[in-house]
Amino acid sequence: MSIRRAGERYRGGDASAGIESLHSFSFGRFYDPDNLRFGAVIACNEERLAPGAGFDEHPHSHTEIVTWVVDGELTHRDSAGHATVVRHGDVQRLGSAGGVRHVERNDADVPLTFVQMWLAPKDPGGEPSYEIVRGIADSTPYALPEAGAMLHVRRLSGGERTAVPDAPFVYVHVVRGVARIDGEALGPGDAGRITDAHGLELTAAAPAEVLMWELSG
Repeated sequence: MSIRRAGERYRGGDASAGIESLHSFSFGRFYDPDNLRFGAVIACNEERLAPGAGFDEHPHSHTEIVTWVVDGELTHRDSAGHATVVRHGDVQRLGSAGGVRHVERNDADVPLTFVQMWLAPKDPGGEPSYEIVRGIADSTPYALPEAGAMLHVRRLSGGERTAVPDAPFVYVHVVRGVARIDGEALGPGDAGRITDAHGLELTAAAPAEVLMWELSG
């Protein structure tokens, strides 16, 4: 297991535009040939948008984009005609396939923080697709067969345990609280990259919200 701390993330964004971006993998001008991906995960960005700030229309292709709002509300519009507001507890997926354009904004009057995870599809191309699951229940997995992946959302009380999926690759991102895996403590924004996971447990040292990606080889 490799632990990547929140403070080690690449810092990006545009402070003058009210945008702060924290990147876990090589992204944009931040290039590290040893940190390009983990399994199918090619990006895990924490985005912080001030009220009225956002990303103007921009393109994506050959990427599965999954968004989890931490605080605030995210306004999403795309060139396939989808227009939604994403809130905490919702799982949003945009399959960019052969190409799609979208806008992401904070149209509310309070700050917005969201985690956005990009996964490489098994088969590039095709038609764009979109899905939003409102208020996903705790421990209800969200399947992403296009990338050979499964997202597990866990909200744990202090001392509660949950199994880490047995899988070739598991990517763990702590949203809130403190969680322990195999003796290692992970706080908000910390991530664990586990190869050949088997028989592991995650324990919440305090109330915690955790995103776990179960990834095929």
